Amino acid sequence: MKQPVRVAVTGAAGQISYSLLFSIASGRMLGADQPVILQLLEIPPAMEALYGVVMELDDCAFPLVQEVIATDNPDVAFKDAECVLLVGSRPRGPGMERKDLLEANAAIFSVQGKSLNDNAAKNVRVLVVGNPANTNCLIAQRNAPDIDPRQFTAMTRLDHNRAMSQLAQKTGKHVNDVKGLAIWGNHSATQYPDIAHATVAGEAASGLVDQAWVEGEFITTVQKRGAAIIAARGKSSAASAASACIDHVKNFHNKTPEGQYFSAAVPSNGEVYGIPAGLMYSFPIRSHGNGDYEIVKDLQLSDFAKEKMKISTDELLAERDIVKDLLT
Repeated sequence: MKQPVRVAVTGAAGQISYSLLFSIASGRMLGADQPVILQLLEIPPAMEALYGVVMELDDCAFPLVQEVIATDNPDVAFKDAECVLLVGSRPRGPGMERKDLLEANAAIFSVQGKSLNDNAAKNVRVLVVGNPANTNCLIAQRNAPDIDPRQFTAMTRLDHNRAMSQLAQKTGKHVNDVKGLAIWGNHSATQYPDIAHATVAGEAASGLVDQAWVEGEFITTVQKRGAAIIAARGKSSAASAASACIDHVKNFHNKTPEGQYFSAAVPSNGEVYGIPAGLMYSFPIRSHGNGDYEIVKDLQLSDFAKEKMKISTDELLAERDIVKDLLT
């Protein structure tokens, strides 16, 4: 049997984690032959609920689960962790401005970044899911100076999946037929879902759909899908976010097939597509299969695409400025 991988999950009693943990435990994320130790973090008021989740995990008798640790101490949760999923974050409350939300989460993710730096395995891979994910990821990364910045990513795979689904439905095809789609920028309503290089069942997507639909209904639907789900069910995306989290980790864990790519927010080095250095920005990504990756370069961008990407870039720069005092 393989050595178990220590997987840390924050916000472990929350909605997303409730869908996520059972997928991890069943082997869907790291493989059907990979044992795991689950290290679950919650805030003190949610510990009783977390104990309930642990009881359910126990009752499933998952063969791959070697141990479950439940704690409100990040140093315990992140001890020797190799895969860390930062799911928990402060939700926006009534009357809360985006600046207030950023500042509240900055305090959380700066503490978690420091704890990761001091306790996690040196080969740790960190995925930030909790919103605002890109800037929360930047805060955690900057507070973990001993960990390679490339080991931190933020999730835009949910946006990628939403865009795939919309394009597949519009063209009457299956999501498996959609290739070459990209999400650029922030995981927010400024993101730019791009089908300029996409294909559907081997045909250029641009020849299968009307450009007015792309620039109107398609982009708007993907950008505002989260709000639409809240309006419809009274709660934010949970199962779809958990599924996208699994997809994201699998994307980085496995080598990307030739000619394909996926979307994820990674540190910008200032050398590609004119995106300033020091942002967590969503790009098209190819994985080398060992946790390392490369940004897909040299995709031709239209003036429309550049304009949309700049809007998202400007938002990320503004977010970074709000939390600059916590970026060590």
